[in-house]
Amino acid sequence: MEKSAILHIPQSEYAFVISGNVLTIRLRAKAGDLTGCSLYYADRADMHTPVEFAYLPMRIVLRDALHEYYEVTFQSPYERVCYYFKLEKQMEWTYYYGDRFTRELADLDIHGQIVEGRSEYYQYPYMLRQEEQQIPEWFQNAVVYNIFPDSFANEKENLKIQSHDILTESGNRSKSRLGGTIKGILMNLDYIQELGFNCIYLNPIFSAGEYHKYDIWDYYHVDPCLGTDEDFGCLADEVHRRDMHLIIDGVFNHCSWHFFAFEDVVQHGESSVYKDWFYDLEFPVVRPEDEELPTYSCFAYEKKMPKLNTANKVVQQYFADVSRHWIEKYHIDGWRLDVANEVSKEFWRHFRQAARAINPEIVLIGEVWENARVWLKGDMFDSVMNYEFRGLCRDFFALGKMDGETFASSMAKMYYRYPDHVSDCQLNLLDSHDVPRFLSLCSGDLKKWKLAFLVLAFYPGIPSLFYGDEKGIEGIKEFAYRSPMKWEERNETAAFVKEVMKIRKKFVKSGMKGRLYVPENQKNLLILERRDENEVIEIRMNTGVDLCGMDLCGMEEKEESTVLYGEGISEESIGASGFVINYRKEASE
Repeated sequence: MEKSAILHIPQSEYAFVISGNVLTIRLRAKAGDLTGCSLYYADRADMHTPVEFAYLPMRIVLRDALHEYYEVTFQSPYERVCYYFKLEKQMEWTYYYGDRFTRELADLDIHGQIVEGRSEYYQYPYMLRQEEQQIPEWFQNAVVYNIFPDSFANEKENLKIQSHDILTESGNRSKSRLGGTIKGILMNLDYIQELGFNCIYLNPIFSAGEYHKYDIWDYYHVDPCLGTDEDFGCLADEVHRRDMHLIIDGVFNHCSWHFFAFEDVVQHGESSVYKDWFYDLEFPVVRPEDEELPTYSCFAYEKKMPKLNTANKVVQQYFADVSRHWIEKYHIDGWRLDVANEVSKEFWRHFRQAARAINPEIVLIGEVWENARVWLKGDMFDSVMNYEFRGLCRDFFALGKMDGETFASSMAKMYYRYPDHVSDCQLNLLDSHDVPRFLSLCSGDLKKWKLAFLVLAFYPGIPSLFYGDEKGIEGIKEFAYRSPMKWEERNETAAFVKEVMKIRKKFVKSGMKGRLYVPENQKNLLILERRDENEVIEIRMNTGVDLCGMDLCGMEEKEESTVLYGEGISEESIGASGFVINYRKEASE
């Protein structure tokens, strides 16, 4: 038995409460090593000695090249739980608890004498309802359309290119590259809703200098190039009238070098009451010219974006008040939080408490590109932008760097890095304003893009589509992947997206389990299914050459399967890069 590969972490993604007293326990082992894994659990406040344990078999839910993961989910009759594992490899076996291996239980010594050892077992000390992850129900059913405002629209189904700038009364200059506006978004809500999206995420809209609006000088008003506060109020009202939701971008890691607090530091130096609002100031503070390096910390190396000291409690309260303003006045439904992993964790805890005090249904989504478990424990974020999802889809569908089995196991490993209910609410994406368009990475191969979009639409998580993907926008560099919306395009992609979103809305319910796999001996067939107790929605994708076989469309003799949608299919096969979406009623496994 390869004991060095065994891993269990209490009160983590390896042991978590889903709701009430429903508890999930996981254990990692070396791939192919164990022949059995069992859980024994008990009331940690049991008055008996020795403690009376119940037995549950565990099943393998994931296997990759190095490890396999065992899991069991059960309704615990106890709110306080202690537990241990029994691991088996053929005739060899051991108990595993307290991060150690033994053939003796904690309650009995080697001579069978009673000892006091129940605290040595793994513990779930108490299932506190207040500590359960409170993810808003509406977000669990969201499908998100992400808009870069400057690039989207300023008329109904049209973007009239209007590169311009506005000099404000404060002396600050706001720039627009393409001319998109808030009114343009409002005039195209029909389009977004008819595509099948029920939530809009807007990149920054606050008063700022550059066209991208990530260098903010006024957090309380809409940027003049994008429109007015009244325009945004009309947009928010109409979104909510349609029973849709609205998420806006919160840029609190840094600000503009024309933000009032930084202006004060430039003017008054060390005597400024705002000097502790920023990192690493050297006095006097000056705005560097041309190629000069700044004498203060900033976002990346952007001298126009000084970094805020988010550990400062006054700064924390200032932005909590900003959040309160937009929630109370416009009833926004959530924040996407920029550069979230560079911001003080105490800042986010304070921000969450302030936002949730106003609206308990507010959703908070962090921009964290790496593993985000430290931010997803219920005290900071509900979700993060799932760039790993994009990376795996890129490597498999676009670049062909991995085979189907590796892709499926890598996706599962991504899913199991968080508790199920947290993974189910990650914001999955193929594109954003920060990365090359996925279609470009596919070298313009629309068939590959469609297969990746099917995974985006049906894999567990919240699908997010970047504006114009449905119009075939491409681009590798910044100005290209932030291209103007191709309103004139009437291609097949938008119809495909609309049909897939319609199927998702009708058949996929929150809480459905997901599974992605490659059937044995059919390496080019990738199957993605979502299921609950008696319904299955299944997507079969040919990721290679033509496949032949009577079961490819899911029409097994004992199952009544309905073909909902497909491309490149015949009665017996799926053509290269084709797919079929099936639905059937079935008893749970």
